[in-house]
Order: sequence, then C-alpha cells, then structure tokens
Amino acid sequence: MALPLPPGLVPTEVAFLCEMELVTIVPRQRLESISLLSGKTPALRPPHRAQLPLWLALLLKKQRRANIVAPPWLHPDSLKNIINHETNVDPEGFSPPPPPPMRSDGRGGARPYAQASRDLKPGDMVLSPPFLPSCTQEAPSGYLPYHWLELSETLLAHAADDIPNAAEVRALLRDLQEVRAAKMRGSTVHLEGGGGVLSLRGVGAMELAESRGFVMGVVEGVRKLGASAEAGRREEEEEGANGEGGGESDEEMGF
Repeated sequence: MALPLPPGLVPTEVAFLCEMELVTIVPRQRLESISLLSGKTPALRPPHRAQLPLWLALLLKKQRRANIVAPPWLHPDSLKNIINHETNVDPEGFSPPPPPPMRSDGRGGARPYAQASRDLKPGDMVLSPPFLPSCTQEAPSGYLPYHWLELSETLLAHAADDIPNAAEVRALLRDLQEVRAAKMRGSTVHLEGGGGVLSLRGVGAMELAESRGFVMGVVEGVRKLGASAEAGRREEEEEGANGEGGGESDEEMGF
C-alpha cells in the first residue's frame, strides 16, 4: 500500500527545481551549443559571459571549465541592507519581493509587468511575484529572489571561491535565515483566533517547504479547538432549551 504524499513540495523537490534557475558564468574554455529539453544553450566563448541552468553551471565549475558570477543580491552589502530591513524597518513582516521589471509600451514609454487590470487587454498575461523575471537570481541588490535560500547554499557549497567574501556572506545568510524563521514561527499567532490571515509576501520557496508542516499543524490544532468549542456551545444551548421546556411543563401542571 502506497503511503500518502505530503501536501505541497518537500525541500528536496524545491532544491531540484532551483537547479533550473539560470545563472551567469564566465567560460574558461570554448564549448559549442548543447541541445536540452528546454532548448539549446548558448555557445561559450571566453571571456564572454553566458547564462546556463544552475545544474550545468555547477558541472562546468566542477570540471574547471567555467566560473560562476555571484548574483548582486548575494554580496555582503546587499545582505546587510536586507537584514536591516528585517530587524529595524519592518520587524514583523518580511522584506518585499523584487520590484517588477519595466518593459516598453510601444509608444516610447515603460510600464511594469504587473500592471493595473484597467490597462489589460484580452489575451494579456498577468504576472506577479514569484513569477516575475526579477524574482529569479537576477534580482537586484537589496532584494531576495524566490529561491534565495537554496540557491545561496548551493553556490556556497560548490562555488565558494567565486563569491566575494564568502565567509562573511555565509554568516550573514545564517543571521538572515534565523530572523526570518523566527518571524515565520511568530506569524502563526494571527491564526489562533481562527479567522486570522497569514501573510506570506516575500517568503521564499524553501522557507515555505520547511515551514509548511509547522504551519499546517498550527492550523489543524486551531481547527480542532474551534470544533470542540463549537460542540460545547451547542451542548449548552441544548441543555438550556431542555431546562426551559421542563419549567414550562411544570407550570402547566400546576406544581
């Protein structure tokens, strides 16, 4: 008998999906284009940069055929700004997702991807975080992409020599992870009343996968408490109704 699968993605599945992220590399050798399921990769010509899936970039890095360019949000100054926002600017919420990129409107102007509904035309695709191009590893400095946790851990584990101040970055990431994990645990207080809403704006994919079991346990506990309280209230109402009915029958009999 097959065991039931847990709801949502588990951390290992999230880490696997993260390997599909495109990262920037600097090739050290010439390499022709490779046909993949997602399409052909660009031909590598040193020292021109190119974008490859993370799994392929790690393979070339292991073979010493390329170096991985650290994303701008993984630099120490960027992480310090994010930690300052998490601890001082907004101690209760998470840092906002990367802003939407701008695109041309065909009339010499620019507009964001996430535009207002009144500007939409039939057939237009509405994108929002984390499905915006800015929510990938190309996120600007001071913002975290959707796969920030698993992507940073992978780069530090296999390409630490390509990340400036890797030791400082590793310490900052540990502090940031602890701050955001404490916020995730504390945010479940809003669910205790049974009608609260848990805001997950700015939360990463791995954070959701790791906290899903804890949050679902809290929701299930609140649901059981609410059900028991409702059952007790109904029993009290039934007892009260039966007591009132008994009193009226006694009066009718003249007791």
